[in-house]
Amino acid sequence: MSDDNLKSISKISTKPLRIAVLVSGSGSNLQVLIDAMQAGALPIEIVGVISNREDAYAITRAKDAGIPVAVLSHVASGKRMGIKTFETHASAQLTAWQPDLIVLAGFMRVLSGAFIDNTPAPMINLHPALLPAYKGLDTHQRAIQAGERLHGSSIHVVTAELDAGAVLTQALLQVNQKDTAESLQARVQKLEHQLLPWTILLIVKGVITLSSQASNHQSAYLPTLPFKLFFEN
Repeated sequence: MSDDNLKSISKISTKPLRIAVLVSGSGSNLQVLIDAMQAGALPIEIVGVISNREDAYAITRAKDAGIPVAVLSHVASGKRMGIKTFETHASAQLTAWQPDLIVLAGFMRVLSGAFIDNTPAPMINLHPALLPAYKGLDTHQRAIQAGERLHGSSIHVVTAELDAGAVLTQALLQVNQKDTAESLQARVQKLEHQLLPWTILLIVKGVITLSSQASNHQSAYLPTLPFKLFFEN
């Protein structure tokens, strides 16, 4: 996906979509959003990043871009922060930031239904498989062992049931005979770097809506979700 393509589509946007991002690792998808935001290719404002790991490189990426960061990994005693404590602090931080959309990008903790239901904005997750297949972990190895011909990534609405929310978009690739879990992971990650900004752009433009009422209205004249994109890499 080129910046020129995104810019041509996003010119009519007026108010940037306020986004908060939850991360646990290197933050490569966060960097894609930062780059698109800074280039003016996506009409978004990343208002903050929450990490549940103090060693996540995503923290460096956010700070380098001047984005506020909340690191919620350990309590004052040095003990790893429990999920209830994490959710209490994360909820307060999200309320303070008031995002329009919350993006889980490589976030590796399972959130409670109470937390999800009380966030100040809809929440979406990037999952490395073609849902509803291969929920949970080790998706690439499981797909190879099952002899899948197609694999990919999905973006779905976050609900209390793990990886079970409505699927919004998917990007697909063909599994090669020589693929390992590691090589397939690398190829799928390239898909994610295309899928995430395009999905957010579709949300900004109202092509994809996270409101159930609007989704029902939308289905009368737009393709049924999920939108599927096929990338060969």
